[in-house]
Amino acid sequence: MIERAHLAIIRQLGREGSLTAAARSLHLSQSALSHAIRRLEVQAGSQIWRREGRRVVLTPAGEHLRGAAERLLPQLDRLDDALSDFAAGDQGELRIGMECHPCYRWLLRVVEPFLDRWPCVDLDVIRQFQFGGMAALFQHEIDILVTPDPIARRGVTFTPVFDYEQVLVIAADHRFVDRSWVAAEDLAEETLLTYPVEPSRLDIFSELLRPAGVMPRRHKTLESTDIMLQMVAANRGVAALPRWLADEYRERLALATLGLGHHGIAKQIHLGVRHADEASRFISDFITQAGQARLR
Repeated sequence: MIERAHLAIIRQLGREGSLTAAARSLHLSQSALSHAIRRLEVQAGSQIWRREGRRVVLTPAGEHLRGAAERLLPQLDRLDDALSDFAAGDQGELRIGMECHPCYRWLLRVVEPFLDRWPCVDLDVIRQFQFGGMAALFQHEIDILVTPDPIARRGVTFTPVFDYEQVLVIAADHRFVDRSWVAAEDLAEETLLTYPVEPSRLDIFSELLRPAGVMPRRHKTLESTDIMLQMVAANRGVAALPRWLADEYRERLALATLGLGHHGIAKQIHLGVRHADEASRFISDFITQAGQARLR
């Protein structure tokens, strides 16, 4: 029954005490303003205002509505602003799905400046999916998928944000330390430490070991990068990790790196986004900042 326009008129009538001034403030004609209030009075069955000489005075019912208007209209204005922010992509929640275990350290370099730039955007990181990253993206469980292995699907755009090399990380006194690269056969007697990921999705298996028909002597999975590389430094195994990550740990652990295969394994990290979300300003800005987060 009561519309937002009614509340705006009543608030202005109470402030101005004049039909002419209220109409001018609201960019309405006096007749349009009077007609709107008369229609409300008919619907409510109560008089809203009366004339006292040249002034307009609100009745008790009108004063009650004016009080409500003073409270509600600012709230509605803020709601409009919030909806405009959502529509423009200035407010919301960004849920990032990670299919790259070591990339969490890289992500932290992007998150801090992003949160500074977008104070009205909340952020969450999800690293375990019930049916995989692509399914989570299509089911709107996440908004951005971080993956080194993009899968072409209609409705999703993948953007490469940085290149890196997958390398073998060994102890500084390992028997391979004087080599520049290793062949698959060299790993047949090694203990291979990896994250708990299906081997078919690990580059060292898919691009080096399985094509050569070779398996490591032992395959052990670990959740923690810190523990994994402590184990490597203690000569308890070898690991295949991005060179930039291994270089960070070499500053405090006795580690060395060498190439996987004669030509090495070159990789890219991609960010996948649904086509419908590409227009979001904060999603677009996150992708831009991600591409600028340089790694050694």
